[in-house]
Amino acid sequence: MLQFPVWKKVLIWSICIFGVLLATPNLNYSNVEAHNDALAVIEQLPQDADVPPALQAKLNRWPNYLPSSLVNLGLDLRGGAHLLAAVRLEEVYSARVDGMWPEVRDALRDQRKTIGTIRRQDGPEDQLRVRISQPENISDAVAAVRSLAQPILSLTGVGSFDIEVTSEGAEVIIQLSEAEKLATDQRTMEQTLEIVRRRVDEAGTREPTIQRQGKDRVLIQVPGIGSAEELKDLIGTTAKLTFHTVVDRSRDESLRVQSRQILLPAADEAGVFYILEKSPVITGEQLVDAQASFDQNNQPAVSFRLNPSGGRIFGEYTANNIGTAFAIVLDDEVMSAPVIRSHIPGGSGIITGRFGVEETAKLSIQLRAGALPAKVEYLEERTIGPELGQDSIDAGRIACIFAFGAVLIFMWLSYGLFGIFANIALIINVGLIFGLLSVIGATLTLPGIAGIVLTIGMAVDANVLVFERIREELKSAKGPARAIELGYERAFSAIIDANITTFIAALILFVMGSGPVRGFSITLGLGIITSVFTAIWVTRLMISIYMDRRRPTTIEV
Repeated sequence: MLQFPVWKKVLIWSICIFGVLLATPNLNYSNVEAHNDALAVIEQLPQDADVPPALQAKLNRWPNYLPSSLVNLGLDLRGGAHLLAAVRLEEVYSARVDGMWPEVRDALRDQRKTIGTIRRQDGPEDQLRVRISQPENISDAVAAVRSLAQPILSLTGVGSFDIEVTSEGAEVIIQLSEAEKLATDQRTMEQTLEIVRRRVDEAGTREPTIQRQGKDRVLIQVPGIGSAEELKDLIGTTAKLTFHTVVDRSRDESLRVQSRQILLPAADEAGVFYILEKSPVITGEQLVDAQASFDQNNQPAVSFRLNPSGGRIFGEYTANNIGTAFAIVLDDEVMSAPVIRSHIPGGSGIITGRFGVEETAKLSIQLRAGALPAKVEYLEERTIGPELGQDSIDAGRIACIFAFGAVLIFMWLSYGLFGIFANIALIINVGLIFGLLSVIGATLTLPGIAGIVLTIGMAVDANVLVFERIREELKSAKGPARAIELGYERAFSAIIDANITTFIAALILFVMGSGPVRGFSITLGLGIITSVFTAIWVTRLMISIYMDRRRPTTIEV
């Protein structure tokens, strides 16, 4: 077991050198980070554009030929913002039911000979109520609307339909089924998570944590951002863009509006309100692009472009409504209400208002990412300053240094030269851990540092088992080489069993846990893999080289 072929020696030392090389950028974190940021900006520049000197200076802070992958620092180490938001799922139900009115209306019009005239009635937000003039044929109306029901394609809604249709007197009542509500909740939360992630990613933040908690809550943690307010400004609005027909303009906020109409304030005129048709002509779902730009007066604005379907609707509407006002509504505020002067083909336009340059940039990001399907309410918000993060890093560094130093001294005092071999392997082990964390782009948190400290203590367990077994073999008058071979051979099964059970625990923590628990499990799991490699192969290779060169007749472990 002490004889290593050349290829195996080369492989073991190559893994060690390559792993430690991957970890070296973390020793010069700020310079490598500046280099990576500059490189990302330069890659976005046109190919023939000159690189600004400031960017070039940052790029030169780390050589291009060396690895530049870093271990990302989590919220508790880097500082940043923490938000816990609740999604108002009930708003989606009402919007979904309201959007069914055109289909329901057309289906009932086909039955007009038997059910008479139809009229939509006011009712709860999550219900669509339609009154017919011939209530004796209410069953025909119910059957006509039920024909619109669609089967639910989800594991929880097999065999169910998306709507429930009932009757009450002369009224047909349409609402979402319970199975459809569950499926809608799932889709809404998935869409919310994806849109929040897009908005945060477009802002250029590193390694955000965005995950669902419970039925209707979203946890958002973004390292490196200035404050919770800044994060709320980025994702705190729905950025819901709609286009409505203008009915009237008024300065009376208490003005009563008719059914199927809404009263919304003007964004740039205090005390001015618009009466609009409730059902939008076009929604932000038909938006394909939005960019910060300038209007004809050289004022900041946001230009937008619609998809072919939205462009066709937009073109037809402008052609048929020349001379009428058309309101552009963003988050329940009328941004502008221009009068349609001519047919506008192509599906593109511009949103003007009292914007600043930064506001147009944020708004364009929000519109490109898409509208949140429902409003979010912030239940908890925290800002973690970089000073607290630096304190955590310093505390973690001190803990690692003390743990590392204590283990090194213990192994040297307990096992002499063999303890020094184990110490060298331990140093390589820590380098391999950071190298792997850098390669996979893992995020290091305080629990992750705890996992590394625990790994440092556990990493020499395998060596202790081997060295103690070698001591026992030496007592039975076996030669040094034979004692070492038997020590590794007979301790191998115990080492593997102990580390497999710990790795299983780390795997369960990763699968079942979230956030900091996962960070701990990742560093613990990687530490187990690297410690087994260094304890079994690296130390054995060093002992093999020592025995081949010195050929001692006796050894002391």
